[in-house]
Amino acid sequence: MKKKLLLIFVLSACFLWSEAVAQQDSYGISFSGFVKTDALYDSRQTVNFREGHFLLYPSNVLLDENLVDINDASSFNILSIQTRLHGRITGPTAFGAKTGGVVEAEFFGTSDGDINGLRLRHAYAVLDWNRTSLLVGQTWHPMFIAEVFPGVVSFNTGVPFQPFSRNPQVRFTQRIGDFKVTAVAASQRDFSSPGPGSEGSSVQSSMFLRNSVMPNLHLQAQYASSGHILGAGVDYKKLTPRLRTTKNIATDEVIGTLSAVAYVKADASPFTIKAQGVLGDNLADLLMLGGYAATTIDEITGVECYTAIRCYSMWGELSYGETIEFALFAGYSRNLGAQEEISGAYYSRGGGIDHIYRISPRIQWSSGATRLATELEYTSAAYGLMNAMGMVKQARAVANVRLLVALLYFF
Repeated sequence: MKKKLLLIFVLSACFLWSEAVAQQDSYGISFSGFVKTDALYDSRQTVNFREGHFLLYPSNVLLDENLVDINDASSFNILSIQTRLHGRITGPTAFGAKTGGVVEAEFFGTSDGDINGLRLRHAYAVLDWNRTSLLVGQTWHPMFIAEVFPGVVSFNTGVPFQPFSRNPQVRFTQRIGDFKVTAVAASQRDFSSPGPGSEGSSVQSSMFLRNSVMPNLHLQAQYASSGHILGAGVDYKKLTPRLRTTKNIATDEVIGTLSAVAYVKADASPFTIKAQGVLGDNLADLLMLGGYAATTIDEITGVECYTAIRCYSMWGELSYGETIEFALFAGYSRNLGAQEEISGAYYSRGGGIDHIYRISPRIQWSSGATRLATELEYTSAAYGLMNAMGMVKQARAVANVRLLVALLYFF
């Protein structure tokens, strides 16, 4: 009898222990997201993505035969394509680390022709050893600072002043007290660099980075304490624009570029201040100004050499309140040209633009799971003629006023 009772006790203890382990190490996923509808009005034609939803800057003057500016025309749209579904995954420990992951998608599509299509935003797994973590998968490029980015209503999130890209990557993070150091090796997918296509055309493709046989490398340090954040990072990228020349000769010419980012956030509730500055070469894949261009071209072989087009940008934001938020965003970006004389094709974004600036006030009112937001966005772009050093001369500004009203329902 005693042996039976002892056996029942042992089996019960083992069952309870296994249940506890199973509960601790079980898989799970929790869903969240939002439904968002934007109604937007533009006073001028713009350079944009997805039927005007993602605005970059106003279009240049385009004169007809009577010298009337064709692009001086308003537009209006209503879209719900930013609606998003986020899945946060938990799982059992592995290699002595806590594990987790994220899968996130939206209906923004991968191109204008794919609008309303389901698009992968984030998909990554994380191994966390408390002070050390390893992330593998697709998420924000490290120059997009997830802890410090503009809270604007517009889906452009401060572009082209704010770096914006999601990349497949391997990210290693080491925490030391209030400091953390992050090292990243990334590829390109939806946000890729421009380069030469067929018959002299320019295309966006990840093949220019892939053919360099070197990932986009980034190193960043960040300090965070009591809601205050300070950080800086450096970024290196190498592209191989061509494997063969227009003369059908093999070539391995590359262009390597270096960029830097610095940022700060001060939390003095109910006030919050954010700011960021970027200085760099060939930032077109981050939806910013710049890129690269061909310099010398061998007349016999067609081999091209390249030079980067540099730009700098800065933005700042001041916000007040939580339930009702009042905020002001301001940004400025300038083309700094190239270091060598350009004699061939440009592979860049914003060619012919000397500088861009934006001022954008907003009001957001949250009640329960619902948010009503409105934003007035004034963006000015100065277009002109590019000289042999990639600098813009005789620039003339054109401006767009966007009025945006949005309703968000979070779940």
